Amino acid sequence: MMKKTLDHVGTGQTGPVPSAGGNINQQFYNYLWAYVLVALSGCLGNVVDGIIVGNLISADGVSAINLSKPVNQFIYTLHLFINAGAGMLVGYALGQKNLPDARRFFSLSLSFSTALGLLLALFCGVFFIDETTRLLCNNEQIMPLARDYVQVLLLGNPAFILMWGLSTMVGVDGQPKLVSMAVIIDNVVNLCLDIVFIQWLGWGITGSSAATVVGHLIGIAILLTHWRKPENSRLGISLAILKEPIASSLKKIGSQGAPLAVASISLTLLLFSANRIVLTTLGQSGIFAFAVCMNLLQVYNLFLSGTCQTLQSLGALQVGKHDAEGLRLVLRKSFRFITVAMAATCLFVWVDPQAIAALFGANHPDYVAETEHALRIFALSFIPFCYIYVLMIVYKLYGYHRMALFISFALSLTVIPVMWLISQAVPSLLWYSYLTAYLVEAVLIFLLHRWNKVRFTLNKPS
Repeated sequence: MMKKTLDHVGTGQTGPVPSAGGNINQQFYNYLWAYVLVALSGCLGNVVDGIIVGNLISADGVSAINLSKPVNQFIYTLHLFINAGAGMLVGYALGQKNLPDARRFFSLSLSFSTALGLLLALFCGVFFIDETTRLLCNNEQIMPLARDYVQVLLLGNPAFILMWGLSTMVGVDGQPKLVSMAVIIDNVVNLCLDIVFIQWLGWGITGSSAATVVGHLIGIAILLTHWRKPENSRLGISLAILKEPIASSLKKIGSQGAPLAVASISLTLLLFSANRIVLTTLGQSGIFAFAVCMNLLQVYNLFLSGTCQTLQSLGALQVGKHDAEGLRLVLRKSFRFITVAMAATCLFVWVDPQAIAALFGANHPDYVAETEHALRIFALSFIPFCYIYVLMIVYKLYGYHRMALFISFALSLTVIPVMWLISQAVPSLLWYSYLTAYLVEAVLIFLLHRWNKVRFTLNKPS
């Protein structure tokens, strides 16, 4: 199940803006390790949660959770489209000391996103839960597990959206440490309650999903302490949303959140399509192996998230100061760190992939063999993915927003046709789909880069 990170671009959360003074080298590592710490909580939440389900329920339980991820990603897309966009507008307004606008966008985003969450819970979680489950899973053995898990996920989705939305707003309002604490405690509670609900209370996979919802509710309670002392917060509920034209305000919010939402909805389509193709082509052992590989992606994302957040925060500051040398220094450090992190992760996977499969509850020889093979290939596949993702941030910093938007689309959507073609032509090579797609995308980016005569200078406004 998906947890939260504070990724400005990949997840849409808003973190602190570094001060103009200070040494860039010191700032880089201060922010990097702070962001990595928060991302570590989310990474452990994902990976350990899968390990708990795999060992306390079954390997098919891990598969059921992975089959439900498109729903979670779609919920996250709603958050990005509304709360991430509004968070930027709130930040701009606070920077201009325009408190009425900041409070209006804050109130509008939280009320609108929560309302959408309630509608989604009602229609997909109650009235059309069987149809939703069949859309996600066509395997009769895994389907009951997927239904139990996804129903609680859908019914609790307003808590997901509110947790992420409040995290954004509290961070913008100058309390990133409170956000970090809420995210970490949220994940710790979820993991502890996994064991209580699954093993002690005997709720099965429903308990895993319920533990996530309870964790979010506790995270929300922690974030709400930001308003315990009104003098510490510049944000609050404003009835001005009833006076101002709501349509125009929502249009502004949507225009800010659209790039992030586009990337997220593309990922939703990828998760859905990839799950269907793998399950149809390779069966239960294949979908389990794919689920473990997606948990491996969380480890890569731990370092990728910290790098991208640091790059965007410090990079944007250098752009604002028009400090080309400072920006190049931040870029060099970012690429150096992500390279070392990826090499270490890849080496770790290649040493003993069989142990990783067993860690997630794989005890059948077919599951172990398929997962071992898939992990080795995916460990390599995620390397070009990470480089391309960081490059997307670079294009944004230098003002090439169309190139950045192309990468947002292509990172997810390139994989779908490649995976489908390989599944039809050479099913035995299906695990190479991601690596092939990312290499194709790298070539396309290179050609577009040359075609557009891109120059990484600060002369172009961002």
